[in-house]
Amino acid sequence: MTANTLRTMADALIAATNAFDTDTAVTLFTPDTVIDDPSTGHRFDGHAGVRDYIERYFVGYHTVTRFLSIENISEVRARVRVDFTGDFGHEIGLLDISVNADGLITHIDADLE
Repeated sequence: MTANTLRTMADALIAATNAFDTDTAVTLFTPDTVIDDPSTGHRFDGHAGVRDYIERYFVGYHTVTRFLSIENISEVRARVRVDFTGDFGHEIGLLDISVNADGLITHIDADLE
C-alpha cells in the first residue's frame, strides 16, 4: 500500500459523491465497512449504510466536496481535509479513511472542523 493508493481512493470517493453516483461510491467500500459521523449523529454500517449516508447527506443536500489536503497516518490510514458546500451552506470536514490490502475503504471517521 502506498500513499498514492490512499490519495487515489480519496479522489475516487470525492468524484463519485460529487457526481451523486451512489452505486460507484458503494463499490469503493468493503461489505462490512463503517462510517461514523458524529456531525450527523449517526453511524452507517455496510453497503446499505454507505448508500443511506451518500443519498441523505450528499445527494439530498447537493453536497459538492473539494479536496484540500491529505495526511498519511499509516500505510492504510489517512486524514483527508475537505471543503463541503451544498444546500446547508459551507463546512470544512475531516475524513479519517482506513483501507484494506485491496484498497477498499473499511472505515471512515468523519467530522467537521
